[in-house]
Amino acid sequence: MKLKIIFTAAFCLIAGALAVSAQQKTDYSGSWTLDVSKSKLSERSPVESMTMDVTQTDNDISVDTKTVRKPRPEGEGRGGGMGRPGGGMGGGMMGGGDAKHTYTLDGKESDGGDISLKAKTEKDGKLKLTQSRNIETPMGSINVKTVETWQLTDEGKTLKVVRETETPRGSQTSEMIFTKN
Repeated sequence: MKLKIIFTAAFCLIAGALAVSAQQKTDYSGSWTLDVSKSKLSERSPVESMTMDVTQTDNDISVDTKTVRKPRPEGEGRGGGMGRPGGGMGGGMMGGGDAKHTYTLDGKESDGGDISLKAKTEKDGKLKLTQSRNIETPMGSINVKTVETWQLTDEGKTLKVVRETETPRGSQTSEMIFTKN
């Protein structure tokens, strides 16, 4: 009888510990700097430097991004990609300069103005951030969708972001490695 009670108590302790650990979310908060030398960036995203300030609560995650692009080579035309002079998308994580977006962590879509935002925490602790935007151009409306998969490594000192972007010009994938400041 005592053995049965001991096994039952041990089972309850283990089940309780597993339930608590399953409820804990990975915290991505902090100031992050892109390590360009370790990253695999798309040729369409000539990044010179990038920083992210991430603030996370139980309910949401805010990402404030600052990006500096490499200057175009001498003599290269600016091109009119994506329906505007100079091309590009603008708007931080979607390929441009500076942006701040707040995602709710309940898996529901939120409205970030002209952009739809969605965050989902995976069972393995990875975070999927999805941005979708319709852009009106002189040639009609286009949709741009970006899905980022975030994963902490190196005891939380390194953030790996795999970014997959779909545009009318095709798909591109980048792997960005950030270090915590």
